[in-house]
This record gives sequence, structure tokens and C-alpha cells, in this order.
Amino acid sequence: MSYLLMRAAERAQLAMILEVCAYPKPGNVDRCHDFPDTRLEHFLASTIFARTALEEAEKGVGRIGEIIKHAVRDTNCHEGGNTHFGAFILLIPLIFGNGIPGALSAIEKTDVSDAVAFYKAFAMTSVKMNATDDLDVNDPHTLTVIREREMTLLDVMQHSAANDMVAREWVAGFPLTRRGADLLKQFGPGRQAIVYTFLTLLASEPDTFIIKKHGLAVAHETLLTAREVLDGKHSLEVFDADCIERDINPGSIADIVIASIYIALGEGWSWDS
Repeated sequence: MSYLLMRAAERAQLAMILEVCAYPKPGNVDRCHDFPDTRLEHFLASTIFARTALEEAEKGVGRIGEIIKHAVRDTNCHEGGNTHFGAFILLIPLIFGNGIPGALSAIEKTDVSDAVAFYKAFAMTSVKMNATDDLDVNDPHTLTVIREREMTLLDVMQHSAANDMVAREWVAGFPLTRRGADLLKQFGPGRQAIVYTFLTLLASEPDTFIIKKHGLAVAHETLLTAREVLDGKHSLEVFDADCIERDINPGSIADIVIASIYIALGEGWSWDS
């Protein structure tokens, strides 16, 4: 089957599966190791449960914020917790707009209802916020603030972009997603292309999910170690084991890699050659 002929929702599901199955991806769930409360099966189950929301986005109608909320709601039905919130933030507009240019156009049309729906989706997850964020999802007054300020979902992402690289993709035009797709095609077919794309993006800027959990110093250390692995100065397996032992998981990079795989599949990249 040609990936170019696959439906957008199918490509998105395949991207989610391929990312979690590639190994070793330092610190993250893959086919070789789980987290104590979240297993490979939880990620795979979420790719199935997300189908309805992904098909909703594929139609290119409705509200992006509501579709993200539907995706989170439909995948929040197992004991593994949040698995793909960040990925949905990227995938939904990319599917809705049939690529990066269309996604950017759709993002510009978001409104207050999208922002409210997004925050309701956020409240369903266990994703950590920055301690200094004045739009705290755990504060019931936040939705009132969003409405009073008439913030669109793009406004919310602009508000978060300095501290969240997934939000930054919306604001900056999906640069890391685009770079990841190009890297996949450069590295060639197969799961190793995903691993090297993951490492290359991890080596490019500090993962903001690591920053939220462990601070900037640990995120920067992780970045430098990824560079050493790419330069052949450090073992990938040792890096992976160290991240697992220290509970360092580059979750934001993983979300961006999923979006990159989705774009690359639509441009003819092959995973099984």
C-alpha cells in the first residue's frame, strides 16, 4: 500500500505506532521497556482509540480545540494516563489543514471556544505546568480569564511558547516538525531513521518536558549527551539506561517526532523497506 494513498487519519495512527515502537529512544517507552504506570500497550491502545477524532480532523471542518478535546477524551480510557496529548496538539491541525501551510491557516482561525475546549482537554491529563504559569489548568478561574481576555487557541500557544516546545511549533510554523520529516527522509527507511531523527532533534534544543520535571540543567545535560551519541563518543544503550534510571524522558521531542513521521509518510518516506 502506498503511504501517499493512505488516509490522513491512517498516517497519523501509523506515525503514533512507529514512534513508540522504535528503539532505543533514550528515556521513553518503547518495545524494550515500559514506565511503571504506562506501558507500550497503553500507547498502542491510544492509537486505536484516537481514530474517531483523527477522522474528524481529516474532514477539515469543526473546531480544532474541540477535536483535540475529543482525542484526549477518547484516549483517556485506560490506566496508562496521558500518552499523546502533545502529539494531538500537533497532529490535529496538521491533519485538519492537510499539511503545514494549511495547519498554519487553520491555527490563525482559532477562537476563544477553541482555547476553552483545549483547557478542558488539558484538565483531563496529568501534564505538568510551569509553576509560574498564570493560566493554570488547575485553577477554575482560568477559563474565565481566557474568556475575559478573548484569547484564541493561538494566543494560548503564544503565551506558552517560551516554556513549551510543542506550543512553539504552532507559533513558529512547525520548524522542528519540518526538520524531523526531512531528517527521516535523509536517514532513509526503517526504524533506525526514527531513532536518529529523535536523537538529532534531542541534540538541537533542550526538551521542555525534561525542563518541567528536572530543570534546565538536566535538559541541557541530556542535549549534550545526545550530541555525544551522534558523534560516536557515547553509547546509545548507556544513554538510554541512564535516562531510564533517572526518570528523564524527552516527551516533547517524542511528540514532535510523531508529527514529523506523519508529514514524512505523506511525502513518501517508507518505514518498512
